[in-house]
Amino acid sequence: MLANLKTYALIGIDATLVEAEVDVSAGFPKTVIVGLPEQAVKESIHRIERALSNLGYSRTTGHTVINLAPADLKKDAGSFDLPIALGILAATEQIPIKKTSDYAFVGELALDGNLRPIKGALSIALAAAKGGVKGLLLPFMNAKEASVVKDLLIYPIHNLSDSVGFLTGKKVIAPLVPEENLAFENLNKYDFDFSDVRGQESAKRALVVAAAGGHNVIMIGSPGTGKTMLAKRMATILPPLTLEESLETTRIYSALGRLSSDQSLLTTRPFRSPHHTISDAGMVGGGKTPAPGEISLAHHGILFLDELPEFNRRSLEVLRQPLEEGQVTISRALQSTTFPARFVLVASMNPCPCGYLGDTKHACKCYPAAIEKYMGKISGPLLDRIDLHIEVPAVPFQELTALSDGTSSTLMREQVNLAREKQSQRFGKSNFMLNSRMNSKQVRKHCVLNKESKSLLQIAMENLGLSARAHDRILRMARTIADLEQASEILAPHLIEAISYRSLDRKLWMK
Repeated sequence: MLANLKTYALIGIDATLVEAEVDVSAGFPKTVIVGLPEQAVKESIHRIERALSNLGYSRTTGHTVINLAPADLKKDAGSFDLPIALGILAATEQIPIKKTSDYAFVGELALDGNLRPIKGALSIALAAAKGGVKGLLLPFMNAKEASVVKDLLIYPIHNLSDSVGFLTGKKVIAPLVPEENLAFENLNKYDFDFSDVRGQESAKRALVVAAAGGHNVIMIGSPGTGKTMLAKRMATILPPLTLEESLETTRIYSALGRLSSDQSLLTTRPFRSPHHTISDAGMVGGGKTPAPGEISLAHHGILFLDELPEFNRRSLEVLRQPLEEGQVTISRALQSTTFPARFVLVASMNPCPCGYLGDTKHACKCYPAAIEKYMGKISGPLLDRIDLHIEVPAVPFQELTALSDGTSSTLMREQVNLAREKQSQRFGKSNFMLNSRMNSKQVRKHCVLNKESKSLLQIAMENLGLSARAHDRILRMARTIADLEQASEILAPHLIEAISYRSLDRKLWMK
């Protein structure tokens, strides 16, 4: 007898429909799985047989063929255990076949029949809702994240017996009620605040510019000047995640199994700080079955690279495409997978290997050749993609011991929100974008300079030897600074401030 059940395979962070066909016929007892199964799927038959036996169900005594269609799609997950087990029970007439057509099933079985959590439950639920499935049966530990999807009934299942009882009508399982509003009660609640940072008001101003326009930033300063403190608080001044942004980012964490069972959505912008020993694949994603990397985990948030020159140069160079396009494509022989990677890059570095070049209280011990080699670890094309170069000096004693707090994240976020509202009016809410993402045509349209500003920019271009990409980035920054001032035109002070944020260009020219 033939049974057909709906399930889903995870490809990157997207889920695609898979039909689990189970046919049991008379013949020599043997079970075969076809449909391009990987090792994890091939081994599933042993888990399923023991689970069925331990729960008291009749095992197949004939020839069993399990087909996972489409046949040209690799299947590499334990989440097919549940639909295959139910397909065997339906094909052997232990449960009604007709009722299985209304639902989709995912879940990995333990030998005692209990269900283990799976990866990508949110993406699977989104695909099921789009495909018109009535309900989704999945492990109860994944039910909360899947329940945020509208127009789909989510049934939390503890074990195989629950699924059988539900399909036979012997057990009532109520669908999980979404808790979408409760999840967003904690929006923008962080443990850090910029008020904790004493001094560094000029650096805070630069970070406001970066947050307002979505610009990438690098901080240069001696050890202990507060670069890491500033970076960790960057997310606190970004606008709250929208539901759409939260769903996009949560899908990535869900596909990697990074969500806890009591978590339905990410409610704060991610902050990722990988170690400098990270590999290329760890940074942008990859592997035999492509998986998201750190840049995708930082989607709609902050990617912080501390001590930038210490990173492997190849790991830094692979950032160039994602910084421009907001996504990364991983290509393999049989498939290509695209992961979203729209983040703000915040990097930090010392001015020299010892860290004290230009410090008034510590003497630099580095030879000029060592300093040049240290700076040369960061390529010019990568620096061109970093808009703001901020110098972070040591904080004077008087500011460290001041009784008053520094500028708070709340005040800085208000400034960012006003500037982003200006950008929303410019580009339209339906096609909202940030100044940092303007293409060349949009730069020419929205970053028009008067005669005085043009003259200033020409002098800067000639003296600093700036590239065409740096030219456009200065204009984008100037547009953001004007938006922070609620100015409709870019004036000379806005352009001067934007040029001042290209400190590394000045140092390279001086060499």
